Amino acid sequence: MALTAVSCRQAQPSAKPYKLYDAQGLYLLVNPSGTKYWRYKYRWQGKEKALSLGVFPQTSLSEARNQLILARATVKSGEDPAEVRKQARRQHAAELGASFEAVAWEWYENRLAEASESHRSRSKRLIQNDLLPFLGKQPISSIKAPELLEVIRKIEARGSLDMADRARQAASLIFRYGIVTGRCEGDPARDLIGALKKRKKRHYAAITEPEGVKRLLLAIDSYQGSPPVRYALKLSAHLFQRPSEIRTMRWAHICWPRKQWEIPAELMKAGRPHIVPLSTQALELLGELHVITGHFDYVFPSQKSPLRPMSDNGVRTALRTLNFSNDEMTPHGFRAMARTLLDEELGVRVALIEQQLAHTVRDVHGRAYNRTHHLPQRAEMMQQWSNYLDRLKTS
Repeated sequence: MALTAVSCRQAQPSAKPYKLYDAQGLYLLVNPSGTKYWRYKYRWQGKEKALSLGVFPQTSLSEARNQLILARATVKSGEDPAEVRKQARRQHAAELGASFEAVAWEWYENRLAEASESHRSRSKRLIQNDLLPFLGKQPISSIKAPELLEVIRKIEARGSLDMADRARQAASLIFRYGIVTGRCEGDPARDLIGALKKRKKRHYAAITEPEGVKRLLLAIDSYQGSPPVRYALKLSAHLFQRPSEIRTMRWAHICWPRKQWEIPAELMKAGRPHIVPLSTQALELLGELHVITGHFDYVFPSQKSPLRPMSDNGVRTALRTLNFSNDEMTPHGFRAMARTLLDEELGVRVALIEQQLAHTVRDVHGRAYNRTHHLPQRAEMMQQWSNYLDRLKTS
């Protein structure tokens, strides 16, 4: 006799499991605990098997019968419904592992493990707030450029052009990670280059007049804050590299015999290794600081944890403490300061300055100079620069 919804509800548990049969192999298994499971009994390759069709009452009698129809059709087509279900589950699990969200977090944990806390935090917020709500559940291999552009346009619509560009860059890194891990075949973010609204070029405030630089250098000498920040200020003036490169400087990258700071590619903005020749003054400053922080990994360790570099606001805050406003001088401004005065006051070839700033400079054949090109001339320039800074303070 076929089951009814009432008979299914009224079925009471007993000391042992028992079955209530419906038709065509469908039955309700009632366990001593009171739980009731739908099962389909069928034969496959001479063996009796049972396929789970759900739990009563979450799966009703009519829903169980509909699933039975599908399962019987699978058997009739020559396939085992239990194996078909296993394959579907494996495919679903694989798709979850290949979703944009899964790849994004895997990239975040693997590629940003050594990044600064502030960079990790910014990247995490960008992924969570701007990318995952629209792309997270999709297989990363299915996302195309027009769909990604629509997501980036939402950020642009907020007026956040810098954030839109950073989102595109982050998405590109995630797609490239997906490529090398075998979960997608292309990077649609690369196709968006040129499709986004142009950002206004940001100019960092900088002191570029000799008298102003003298005032800045004397103020730095009077700074009474923590030693790492004090030396970061001084070395920013002598080395004029990017603030992120200064604050993440490691002792392992200082080559004392060759008198140079050798920055590996992964720590450079352009992804190319870079060499900074060290003047006598820079070496002296580093030697003094080595007594204080030389037992740590970072030259400028964080006050909160020496396992991490100084905060990206360390030098900026120190400049504010010395009464240099953000409209007058920024950590990035040390680069413009050196770029201007090396050219206008010391007459150094612009190509050498640009090379030392780690900008892309090409030779007559259109090839980018590598890190060792013109190294003796650049070392001479760095010494000339440090000597000039010393003269300014006493002029």
